[in-house]
Amino acid sequence: MDIETIIKQAEKKQNEIYKKSEKMEKIAVMGGTFDPIHHGHLVIAEQIRCEYNLDKVIFIPAGIPPHKTGLPVSDSKHRYAMALLATVTNPYFEVSKIEIEDASISYTIHTIKKLKQIYKDNTELFFITGADAICDIETWKDVDELLHICHFIAATRPGLESPFVDRKIKELQKKYKADIYQMDVPALAISSTDIRRRVTQNQSIKYLVPESVEYYIYKNGLYR
Repeated sequence: MDIETIIKQAEKKQNEIYKKSEKMEKIAVMGGTFDPIHHGHLVIAEQIRCEYNLDKVIFIPAGIPPHKTGLPVSDSKHRYAMALLATVTNPYFEVSKIEIEDASISYTIHTIKKLKQIYKDNTELFFITGADAICDIETWKDVDELLHICHFIAATRPGLESPFVDRKIKELQKKYKADIYQMDVPALAISSTDIRRRVTQNQSIKYLVPESVEYYIYKNGLYR
């Protein structure tokens, strides 16, 4: 099956992304530039989905990432397509255009508010992020409100000292009365930055990204 067919099938699946359910759903949001999406993202999302008994995980490629304004970022159509290709085989994974269809900067608070309007009171939202990002969350837009309307799951990544993360999370929980959970994930030291560098330097990225994503990167001449 060619890449274009896979993408079309994946997009067809997205048509029901906001389908209402009669039961209370637990949905996690995983935002990011996904330039490109890689196995590290997928492993974290799947492990958290299983651990917290989530109904689904929605991957949301950033339209205009607030932390990367002025820096080169691949066209959103490519990042969206790669996310579709990477997640299409998992029935619990979906991809949303909610940020890339918005011309404004992709602030998490705006995205969560939009999702709450779509799902109403029938959904419990969780936001998956890295433990390092949780430590810097007070620099995010409208952090006080954000921590009140959404649960956060901090994935502990390799190289980050756990005592520091534990202390910071406790401070946030006390200061904002926030629901922040911490979870250790497999030590997959994979980064999108390293993958882009490898492609630029003609090094292999096999097994760092799904095979379909690898093929898409080379076919479209990304990161050259």
